[in-house]
Amino acid sequence: MNSTETQPRILIFATKLGYQTRAFDEAAKKLGIELVFVTDRCQRLEDPWHDRALPVHFETPEEAAYAVMQAQRGKRVDGVLALGDRPTMAAAYAARGLGVQHNHPVSIEACRSKLRMREVFRDAGLPVPWFRAVMLQPAPEPSLLGIEYPCVLKPLSLSASQGVMRANSRKEFLAGAARLKHLLESAEIQATREPNLDRMLVEGYLAGKEVAVEGLLTEGELQVLAIFDKPDPLEGPYFEETIYVTPSRMNVTEQVKVEQCFRNAVRALGLVHGPVHGEFRINEEGVWPIEVAARPIGGLCARALRFQIAEQEETIGLEELLLRHVLGLNSKDARREEAASGVLMIPVPASGILERIEGVDEARTVRGVTELEITARLHDYIAAWPEGSSYLGFLFAKGERPEEVEAALREGHGKLRFGIAPRLPVEHPVTKRI
Repeated sequence: MNSTETQPRILIFATKLGYQTRAFDEAAKKLGIELVFVTDRCQRLEDPWHDRALPVHFETPEEAAYAVMQAQRGKRVDGVLALGDRPTMAAAYAARGLGVQHNHPVSIEACRSKLRMREVFRDAGLPVPWFRAVMLQPAPEPSLLGIEYPCVLKPLSLSASQGVMRANSRKEFLAGAARLKHLLESAEIQATREPNLDRMLVEGYLAGKEVAVEGLLTEGELQVLAIFDKPDPLEGPYFEETIYVTPSRMNVTEQVKVEQCFRNAVRALGLVHGPVHGEFRINEEGVWPIEVAARPIGGLCARALRFQIAEQEETIGLEELLLRHVLGLNSKDARREEAASGVLMIPVPASGILERIEGVDEARTVRGVTELEITARLHDYIAAWPEGSSYLGFLFAKGERPEEVEAALREGHGKLRFGIAPRLPVEHPVTKRI
């Protein structure tokens, strides 16, 4: 798409270019917008995917933002969006330097650190479990730290519930801490250069049901786009997510309380503009904010959302809604479609080599199932939780009622079969001393 002086241009920061960015690209073409992708691919490769993306390093966000500002000097930039957690800091610095509406880097930093987020919520008077940061080396002794059970161990900055574990005893705590330390010291995690990989967050376990909320901020005003129920209990020992269904089956009073807690959480964090995604626990003591992220819902889950806006008969996707919001086009009157919808993030049953996938055609023919996207590749190594963070794929369904959607997702998932073989240990040659 050729850039002109009158054509809007939006920068999209993303860790990888794939299904979600293609959806943005399609929406941009429909709206006549030029997208410029900013990604953390290798800078030594000269546009290997022919998408003209700007290569940066998200682990050094200020340097990444400077590189983007230099590349966009003298060019029109109407807005900035970040997909996923890692690019959010670089996007915030770039937006600040380019003079476009966005969230302050300090607010984004609070969203990126589970410890800092707990501190912000506590200081704002929001309900939080007891928590403390714990060094992983030397091995922590829970009795000296005043740890109570059950508790939850978390890395400070990873996402998608990677490394999150429940401990019900001292034995489980010590095993979980050792396992988390091993994960954070792995080459894959070390390569991300995330901060605080030598510490973990330990907090009290919160019982109750969990929901996810998708929202959109405009100059500090929060518009709740959807509340997703999570019908599978997230009780541990690991916390990989599975089913999201909307609209919520909670009563009106509960939904109002969740929305108010969401507003209080984003206000406490100082978030003012753009997409926000929140996770909450609800029990007899009230609504507890678990996490708030300054980005849209992850993976392919956005496909479960369609919206109606005033001047269009056809519904639009979340990607188009966000692009319209960046440009200041009408988005406040957007309402989620009337049909119930949902997504199942296909969990990894065991770590190993993915050798076969069966039942795909059968799953697609289940009544209510609208789409199935297998994202895992055959013959690749896949990791189950808590070490893992990527799903096997995404299954989508629609229906008149949320119960129908949930049933379709469960039936469709039941048709799928995955052959996973253990990865053989690598044998290292023995060096003989002479």
